[in-house]
Amino acid sequence: MIALLERLARGDILLSDGAWGTFLHAKGLAPGQCPEEWNISHRKEVGEIAGGYIDAGADIILTNSFGGSKFKLAHYGYAENVTIFNRAAAEISREAAGSDHYVLGSIGPTGIILMMGEVSKDELSAAFREQAMALEAGGVNGICIETMSALDEAMIAVSAAKENTNCPIICTFTFERTKQGEYRTMMGISPVEMARSLIDSGVDIIGTNCGNGIKRMIDIVRELRTVDTAIPILVHANAGAPVVKDGHTVFPETPEEMSALVPSLIDAGAAIIGGCCGTTPEHISAMAGILRNQ
Repeated sequence: MIALLERLARGDILLSDGAWGTFLHAKGLAPGQCPEEWNISHRKEVGEIAGGYIDAGADIILTNSFGGSKFKLAHYGYAENVTIFNRAAAEISREAAGSDHYVLGSIGPTGIILMMGEVSKDELSAAFREQAMALEAGGVNGICIETMSALDEAMIAVSAAKENTNCPIICTFTFERTKQGEYRTMMGISPVEMARSLIDSGVDIIGTNCGNGIKRMIDIVRELRTVDTAIPILVHANAGAPVVKDGHTVFPETPEEMSALVPSLIDAGAAIIGGCCGTTPEHISAMAGILRNQ
């Protein structure tokens, strides 16, 4: 299989997967349960989620390891299980992906604000290092540090993964639109600030995920492209802004609505396109149909 970065360098547009958490709960994960523990106790169910996205046409799938850092797992009493949970997450997705699809190891934020002094930078770096090394050992093709909002935490995660694995490193931030029509993370970081800092750090792919429907992602990608015209950009969009209907959170964008905007996202400069909250294999299948006709 051609290496991920080689595919992107030659101009290929790749399709990623969609939401994971929704389907874990649909398969029985209860509120308060640890999603990453399911990589051990419910391996079959986790594998079915990964395989569902492969069957839908995804070129890339992620791993069930978003909250797999020492600090997140500690909330469930599993702080000592980082390596076993993350390696299993990678192995499950690797098995579903086979030898002809890519697997990206998902690393999410720790929930720790460095400026509050809860932990040191060295402790945070060690946690990201442990997680990234376990994902690489499980067979991932890249490390995807995602849903970040703070530059200091993201830079520590990127450095830990870059220095301790041989994987390409992806980093995505989550932006919200302000009343002034600008895009900022919850920590006040703009797409331009994010792109400049991450590119300087040597990250291989930048991007944005969650927070917005696919239409607003087009604006964010355009802003990222003002900083660099060549670096690959990954987009994992929500299926629209969430609304509460009959007591349940619903993401309203249909597969047809999301897939219709894929050409515009490509024109803006995206190289990897997939989904985040609310997206399903049906959304990914619809996107695959559009990409096949590009």
